[in-house]
Amino acid sequence: MKHYLRKLEETVQEHWDLKALCDYRGEEFTYGDLAENIATFGIFLNNAGIDKGEKIALCARNSARWAMTFWDINVNSCVVVPLLADFSPGGIAALTRHSESVLLFTDEDIWAKLFPEDMPNLKAAINVKDSTLLWYQDQKVADAWENRKKAFSQRYPHGLTPERVSYPTDNSDDLAIINYTSGTTGNPKGVMLTYDALSDIDDFSNNHFPNQPGDTIVSMLPMAHMYGLVIEFIHPNIDGVAVYFLGKAPSPTTLLKAMQDVKPYMVVTVPLVMEKVYANSIKPALEKMKVPLAIPLVNKLIYRQIRKKLIEAFGGKVGCFIMGGAAIKPEVERCFAKLRLPFTVGYGMTEACPLLAYEWWTDFVPGSCGKAIHEIRIDSPDPKHIPGEIQARGRNMTIGYFKNPEANAAAFTDDGWFRTGDLGIIDDKGNIFIRGRIKSMILDSSGQNIYPEELEAVLSSCPYVSESLVVERKGKIVALVYPEVPDDMDAETRASLPELIRSTANKALPAYGKINKVEIRDLPFEKTPKMSIKRYLYQ
Repeated sequence: MKHYLRKLEETVQEHWDLKALCDYRGEEFTYGDLAENIATFGIFLNNAGIDKGEKIALCARNSARWAMTFWDINVNSCVVVPLLADFSPGGIAALTRHSESVLLFTDEDIWAKLFPEDMPNLKAAINVKDSTLLWYQDQKVADAWENRKKAFSQRYPHGLTPERVSYPTDNSDDLAIINYTSGTTGNPKGVMLTYDALSDIDDFSNNHFPNQPGDTIVSMLPMAHMYGLVIEFIHPNIDGVAVYFLGKAPSPTTLLKAMQDVKPYMVVTVPLVMEKVYANSIKPALEKMKVPLAIPLVNKLIYRQIRKKLIEAFGGKVGCFIMGGAAIKPEVERCFAKLRLPFTVGYGMTEACPLLAYEWWTDFVPGSCGKAIHEIRIDSPDPKHIPGEIQARGRNMTIGYFKNPEANAAAFTDDGWFRTGDLGIIDDKGNIFIRGRIKSMILDSSGQNIYPEELEAVLSSCPYVSESLVVERKGKIVALVYPEVPDDMDAETRASLPELIRSTANKALPAYGKINKVEIRDLPFEKTPKMSIKRYLYQ
């Protein structure tokens, strides 16, 4: 297994003038630019007296300069602490403090809402966008930052050349990233991941969805989450793929325009994005062709044409759509399978950096989340039929939570397996099927286990259901539904929606899983950055 920084080093040396990091319709940086920036940052750290292993927080919106800053910190052997720009000011300050970060790279408007006294370890705050000092309390650090380019010129009077680029690879067991799973100010869980974990995931990715120098990819996921950070940025970028950042959550029109312009070789996304594509484009087209779709052979031609148009809409070069972060609606998954769309739904979490399971689209089994990338076991007396906790181990797994012994004690079994908190089963071929979260499972009065996610999958196929969440209230199963209804729906039909949805869903549900009540919501559910519903808010 090759260290991922060795791969970055080789790419920089061999593709000096190739585009590396780009803002869509904005700044563009080559691998040579990146190498110079990394070298300059290393000189700054040395002159500032900031040692290897020190923590540096990075809290800003996605951009090419965000990615450049990540490489600056990571290659120079400091620990990156990526924080979501959407965290509250109190949460950002609390996590910067908890991580013991000595520097904070951020956006000017985010910094304006923070108070330095809340972050006692901080020596300086720096603007990601234009590299200006926002604040400092350590003069040595400030001087080193302001003079970093002059110091670079003194070190490299004739400029940096490819043959002088060398990145560390003797740090496999060292801490590379602390990634916080939420912006809470309570008992934060900072997931610790090593350089070896990143190398391991890159090695797996290369064997399953390899990159080529000169390829392009559109980054739409939050870089402060491991899914976007590793699969959409680190893995492609170290192999010569130009990563184009959209900056903020795009509208469907903006996203597809970017895809047309960039022509990515792979699309990494969350199910919600592809579900919207299905609802807005594919489903209406299929409904107009119900008669010809019933004719054998003709339907294959129709499906082939729709698949071709869909791939063309994403730039025409997509070899695979990788979805993760949440389950995909069964109706959408069935349609994509009929279309022979090259898609797969993976399974992972921050603690796995981020992959636990994956399968290439040609072998992907609908309804599953792929096969284990390393070792997974189901804590059940009958793993094929009775759901049990999914437990994992491998080189990619976290070494624990930063300064959180209670969380560490709860996270691992006595024999060293990581407890995911997810329930699932596994078939004879190793395909994993997630049944839900342990904490959300409902135990009815007869002792029957009810998995809300399975009921929600049925609800998603009911008329007028956009989003749903199943909860238990006083021993009853209640479905919370955010509907999708036409503007011209009359008041009487609207009033009948709860019973229509309930009766339709119950026809497909077993007796023990029948829904007792449907409550209609006026607003969409609050979601995580990965676009999964924040279930805990609605219990």
